[in-house]
Amino acid sequence: MSTVPTWAAPHVQGALDARVRVPGSKSLTNRWLVLALLADGPSTLRHPLHSDDSRRMVDALRALGAGVDDDDPAAWVVRPPWGGPRGDVDIDCGQAGTVMRFVPPVAVLADGPVRFDGHPSARARPVGPVLQALRDIGASVLDEGRGTLPFTVEGPLPQAPAGGPPTVLVDASASSQFVSALLLSAAAYPHGLRVQHTGPTLPSLPHLQMTVATLRAAGVPVEQPGAASWLVPACPVRALDVVVEPDLSSAAPFLALAAATGGRVLVADWPAATTQPGERMRDVLAAMGAATELTAEGLLATGAAGGRLAGVDFDLSEVGELTPVVAALCALAGSPSTLRGIGHLRGHETDRLAALVAELTRLGARARELPDGLAIEPGPLTGCRVRTYHDHRMAMFGAVVGAVVPQVEVEDVATAGKTFPGFDRAWEQAVGSVRPQSRAG
Repeated sequence: MSTVPTWAAPHVQGALDARVRVPGSKSLTNRWLVLALLADGPSTLRHPLHSDDSRRMVDALRALGAGVDDDDPAAWVVRPPWGGPRGDVDIDCGQAGTVMRFVPPVAVLADGPVRFDGHPSARARPVGPVLQALRDIGASVLDEGRGTLPFTVEGPLPQAPAGGPPTVLVDASASSQFVSALLLSAAAYPHGLRVQHTGPTLPSLPHLQMTVATLRAAGVPVEQPGAASWLVPACPVRALDVVVEPDLSSAAPFLALAAATGGRVLVADWPAATTQPGERMRDVLAAMGAATELTAEGLLATGAAGGRLAGVDFDLSEVGELTPVVAALCALAGSPSTLRGIGHLRGHETDRLAALVAELTRLGARARELPDGLAIEPGPLTGCRVRTYHDHRMAMFGAVVGAVVPQVEVEDVATAGKTFPGFDRAWEQAVGSVRPQSRAG
């Protein structure tokens, strides 16, 4: 019998009318932290994400010699290490893909070896293209040929020959983070860096656009000679004072809550313009028959007219992180759905495609893997124990289904703390926010 703790997902009973505030963006917080480590002076991050992923990044910065004052939860101050990053240190990545991929390119600037390891589940996640790129520009990388954790990275980088920045060829078909990782540190390299993506596909393009935008905000003039190439010159990284946007991917289950129940949910402080791919959740909801409206207070989501969601044929290649929540809505829809462009999710915190097929099937839907996605046919759903596989997005999947299907129990809901600490409490409060029903007198 499983000893993993379970959480009884609350079931909506009544006309839902909730207001929620989600924590800061993980993607932005960890990008700003890397740039703050390399900056030419102290930086301030306002309203950063407090979660396991961001804590792992803060710990990595401290290990490399940066000072991080996080006593004020609303404003972290990062002081870069004098003389560059410190070496002969160990970094525990936990399950944070941004740490295991973004920090090794910084580590080649350290004055000694930097050793990386993480959670057992993280040892299956690919890092090889980043490690090979670092080898190609002259760093020492010891990984016994695995291309995964654990590994050791050591500089220094050699001076590049005349003729401009060195060029690295990277197949980022498995994760756009491979390119982002190299771009974030490139300005600190002796002659900058030119990065060329060589693979057949490039998932999560909005995250690359986010990386370029954060670099430019830090004074780094990134050029794009082609659709799949980037040029970063050697130049100072400017100290920052930035406000971190709310995490729109963490908002996705709350928007789905409105769509699935026919209720209303307001996500406070939704940005008017953003590079976060979570913005695309609005397009998904519109395709399924729900609606969203940007107001002065935030984004208001309302359920589908008549309370019936439509199945979709949707390409999620740019927003793969939304897949578990979208899959939950597809299981609750009135017609079949196909989700495409997400084959790379097999290499995330877990094999998300296999996990979703397994849990959807246990709930009573018919689901199968496609070479690059999922096919989902709704069926009569019944409550069961939903497994999360150490994956925060699977915990959110279970919560969305449980809002409509009674007696759903979610294993280890605390895993959502990877990006949303206190998710279960915020969810319970949202689900309990129902409008009083009028009574005939």
